[in-house]
Amino acid sequence: MTDMSERNRTGKAEGEPGTEGAAGRRSTRRGGGDPATRGRTTIADGVVEKIAALAARDVDGVHAMGSGLSRTFGAVRDRVPGGSAKSVTRGVKAEVGEVQTALDLEVVVEYGMSISDVARAVRENVIAAVERMTGLEVVEVNIAVSDVKLPDEEEEEPESRLQ
Repeated sequence: MTDMSERNRTGKAEGEPGTEGAAGRRSTRRGGGDPATRGRTTIADGVVEKIAALAARDVDGVHAMGSGLSRTFGAVRDRVPGGSAKSVTRGVKAEVGEVQTALDLEVVVEYGMSISDVARAVRENVIAAVERMTGLEVVEVNIAVSDVKLPDEEEEEPESRLQ
């Protein structure tokens, strides 16, 4: 017969791993480690494109995003009932990896503005916004200036046939 003072109800002697009791109690934390390291966060290309487009539009001297053709097609889509919503990401393409992203932007600059100054400001604003909001490292921001908006030019919106 076994002496109950030497063994607990689990069949292990006191002091052995896994025993309950004041001296053998263990403190276990569920999950262990920093909560920020428990799992994975993925960010879609479209999310980065929206952030970059809005940051680029905030820069003085940026009149519009995208080429003339894409802006024209976008204006047509915007006017058609049931058409897609206005494209916030027009003129922006992002490639998103696990920890880095690269961006291509196509902008229209207002006449009279220094294109190099506008491009530098766009690049700085986009990098700051994307890195702050996503935590991704922005490895490059390529900017293509596709047009210059002249003061006397009208917007390139086709006339609506609908009345």
